[in-house]
Amino acid sequence: MTEEDKNTLKERVISVLSGIYDPEIPVDIYKLGLIYEINIDDEGSVSILMTVTAPNCPVADYLPTVVKEKVSAIMGVKSCDVELTFEPAWSPNSLSEEVREELGLDMGFGLGDMMY
Repeated sequence: MTEEDKNTLKERVISVLSGIYDPEIPVDIYKLGLIYEINIDDEGSVSILMTVTAPNCPVADYLPTVVKEKVSAIMGVKSCDVELTFEPAWSPNSLSEEVREELGLDMGFGLGDMMY
């Protein structure tokens, strides 16, 4: 697999991840900053390092499973491994400026207002 092929496949992976939403925050997991790394090897195997918003998050078991299933279904993906980590811990500072605006965090709301 060439670097161009890997880049194209990574774009497809990001597109799929952008369609998976955290059930408690109306933002997709990619924009939410839950995806720390996406690596693709020469054979098309994908490894994803991700987190959830808190260690006791009720979807900590569910989201990685959904990510693995959806990414594994992408044409060109040989296999998918998803690792859940809490280092570094996710924080609202992981949000993009666009998402902060969408959630009203730049209009007088504190970042702590998102924590549960």
